[in-house]
Amino acid sequence: MTTQVLEDATQSVSPALEYGRTIERSLAHRSAISEVFVTDVQNVRPMAVTAGIHLPLTHLYYSDHRPRPKLHDSLLLLEAGRQASIAGGHTNAGVPAGTVAIVHAFQFSLRNLSALRVGGEPGPPRIDTDFFGKTARHSGRFRKGRLEQRIFMGDVHVGDHSMDVLFLKGDENEILRHAQRGTPAPLSTEFTEWPGVVRRVAPELVGRDNPLNVVLTEPEFTEGSVTAQVVPRFDNPALFDHSYDHLPAMALVEAARQLALLTAGAASGSGSGSGSFFAAGYEGGFQRFAELDVPLTATAERTPASEGTHTVRVGFRQDDQEIAELTVTVVDVSHLHGF
Repeated sequence: MTTQVLEDATQSVSPALEYGRTIERSLAHRSAISEVFVTDVQNVRPMAVTAGIHLPLTHLYYSDHRPRPKLHDSLLLLEAGRQASIAGGHTNAGVPAGTVAIVHAFQFSLRNLSALRVGGEPGPPRIDTDFFGKTARHSGRFRKGRLEQRIFMGDVHVGDHSMDVLFLKGDENEILRHAQRGTPAPLSTEFTEWPGVVRRVAPELVGRDNPLNVVLTEPEFTEGSVTAQVVPRFDNPALFDHSYDHLPAMALVEAARQLALLTAGAASGSGSGSGSFFAAGYEGGFQRFAELDVPLTATAERTPASEGTHTVRVGFRQDDQEIAELTVTVVDVSHLHGF
């Protein structure tokens, strides 16, 4: 194996970014134009790009949040970073079209939250990405990779994101999926609703207005934990932009966020819908694919709050196996009202 590394950052010059339109949707692995949030990708140096980002103000999913002040959704910034890494991987890092990228672990955190207030942006958003990859000796293909991103609103550094990824050809992914299941995996387009779903959580309890964006059934509260079934709507175009043979990672992150908000709201006695809780950080890993035809249970465990910050660990289980673990950092942003 050989490793490609970055050149000295001092050799780079940041190019001007275009914000007039979004990039070709296939570069971001999206089907709908409305779900593309990258406007431009420019080379900075070998294995490094900078990308312009569009943050929509009226989006069915990313704008649907009750707490105030209204900040740009952390998962919108995470999704924009994902798209910037995919597009930059194709245009700059030598990742061929048709490659399946499987996320093994990631970290995402926001800072300087005042700069994320909707309507008070200090400048156009951008995401800088550095790629680190290992290539196979004979084929020259990337097998494993890591990306590190820095998120900016104008000149204000508002976030960081890193991700460890395994790269597979399409047929390799099919072999892996069959090896894990033993049977062909169904597709999300074959479902209209999760079997056995009676009632989802009331939207206001997870900081939402639109029931379409609720991904949990009625939770069970015990001392220090909350357990619920993960049941996103298959007709949610943000979570299911195209057909999947598993629950996408972003659906699990959304479930972890909603459980964390429930947990923080219960701990504070205010309820997440009426408070000012904001999910500002995520960290975790994925051990297995989340299957579409097997019940998925998530359990949140809260650590003691510190200065308005709640740290909530969420474990996901299917068939009595842990398939993923995420930690969500929830902060009280009520002090930002005066910004």
